[in-house]
Amino acid sequence: MRIIAVFLFFLSMVPFFAQAEQSPTGPNSYYLEDLTWPEVKARMDKGTHTIIIPSGGTEQNGPHIVIGKHNWIVHTTSGEIARTLGNALAAPVIAYVPEGHISPPQGHMMFPGTISLREDGFAMILEDAARSFKQHGFKYICFIGDHGGNQAAQGAVADKLNKEWQGQGVTVINVSDYYAANGSEDWVKAKKLGVENASAHAGFMDAAEVMAINPKGVRPALIKHYTQKDFPVNGAKGDPSGATAAYGKTLLQLKIDAAAAQIRKAEAK
Repeated sequence: MRIIAVFLFFLSMVPFFAQAEQSPTGPNSYYLEDLTWPEVKARMDKGTHTIIIPSGGTEQNGPHIVIGKHNWIVHTTSGEIARTLGNALAAPVIAYVPEGHISPPQGHMMFPGTISLREDGFAMILEDAARSFKQHGFKYICFIGDHGGNQAAQGAVADKLNKEWQGQGVTVINVSDYYAANGSEDWVKAKKLGVENASAHAGFMDAAEVMAINPKGVRPALIKHYTQKDFPVNGAKGDPSGATAAYGKTLLQLKIDAAAAQIRKAEAK
């Protein structure tokens, strides 16, 4: 059974967008960092007025998922959200975010490799990035965080800037549905996969999403059911044993769709 499980794992490891309909690259890319400044200006002149500021996180994810999990995921989803909207670009991922108290270490900081910022430090990064894009003429500035620790600062900074910029034609959107209301847990339950706590740290959802976009980011030999008691030792507390790239692709698409819908609703106002 172990051999069969490993075989199925590798069979499922198809990169999320390694298909015919890949996101464009070069001057047609939806990633800001792929463009020259004249290309950015030309896109804005043609109606690209929405910028996505994605944030991930650099944290331990158990012995079986790489530290860059959130960054890989949100880089992929932010580009696809921009492509779905058609009038947007995705900024570079903010990889350093709040991960818990540094000294003495708590939570993810108990494990080597995690990088944590203070809440106010992360908020300042978000704020200055938003101010930069306002200066350049973007009208909708969207915060999207793939990590739970990012959500509070995103909301606070969005509220602060919206009050300051009221009447100036610029809206900052905390795209909270991407993380908190994307329907992924309901989808897992509806599939009747028998997965308990699918959204647990380094569990089913995390493993599936990484498998879909960065197969080498998962160590199949170390996948097992991790319990709450395992967390202080292994840094994981979920069951990723049933995860596949196919499931991950669906879970990622749910995030993309939820974010795009929330941004479109805000733009319509």
